Amino acid sequence: MRKIMSLMRRAVQDYNMIEAGDRIAVGVSGGKDSVTLLFALAKLRRYYPKPFEIVAVTLDAEFGGVEGDFSEIERLCHELEISYILKRTEIGNILFNIRQEKNPCSLCAKMRRGMLHDIAVENGCNKVALGHNLDDAAETFMMNLLNGSRIGCFSPVTYLSRKNLTMIRPLIYATENQTLATAKMEGLPIVKNPCPANGATERQHVKELLRSLDSEYHDVKNRIVTGMKTAHTDGW
Repeated sequence: MRKIMSLMRRAVQDYNMIEAGDRIAVGVSGGKDSVTLLFALAKLRRYYPKPFEIVAVTLDAEFGGVEGDFSEIERLCHELEISYILKRTEIGNILFNIRQEKNPCSLCAKMRRGMLHDIAVENGCNKVALGHNLDDAAETFMMNLLNGSRIGCFSPVTYLSRKNLTMIRPLIYATENQTLATAKMEGLPIVKNPCPANGATERQHVKELLRSLDSEYHDVKNRIVTGMKTAHTDGW
C-alpha cells in the first residue's frame, strides 16, 4: 500500500491534481484499479495538506438485464465514510440488444463518461477521478498509433469547459500489477466484469502485444510513458 500511496501522491503533486476544497467524484466500476483508487484517495484525504471531499459513483450497465451486485462496494464506502451513488442504467441493453454493437467499447466508454460527468455536476463535484494506470496509458498510446495513425494518449489532467469539470488520473504512475497486488493485500472487494465483450477487445490484443514485446524490450510500457513525458505528449 505504501508504494501505491507514494506513486499516487507523486502524480497528484506533479500534475497539481488536487486543490483545497475540491469535491471529487471517483468513478468506481468495481474493478481492481477503481477500487484501489478509491481506497488510496480515502487514505490520502486523512493527511494531505489540501483538504478535499470524495464521492464514489458506480454506473451499473445491467448486462444481460441483470442488476450488478455492488453491496460490497457500498460497504467499503460506509467504512471509509464516503458517500456512495449507484446508478442503474440501460447501457448494456443499448449496446448489445438495441444497437447490437460488434465493437462496443468506444460507445460504452462515451456513454459512461457522459453519465459520470452529469452525476458529478449534480452532486456538486468539480473534479472526476478515474482509475487509469500506467499500463492503460501505454496501451492507449499504442492503440492510437496502430489504429488511428496518431501519436497521443489521454492526459493526466483534462479540463472539460462545457461541464466545468476537471478529469484527474491519480494512478498513472502505478502499474496494473501494483494495483492488483494492493487490492489483494488490503482485501478490497472486486466486482467481476460481466460485460460479454470482456477479454476479447482491441485493448486486450494490444495488452498481449506489449506483453510479448516486454520479453525483448524490458519494461516497454514504462519506456512508452517516459517517452510521452519527454515529448510532453498530451500534457504528460
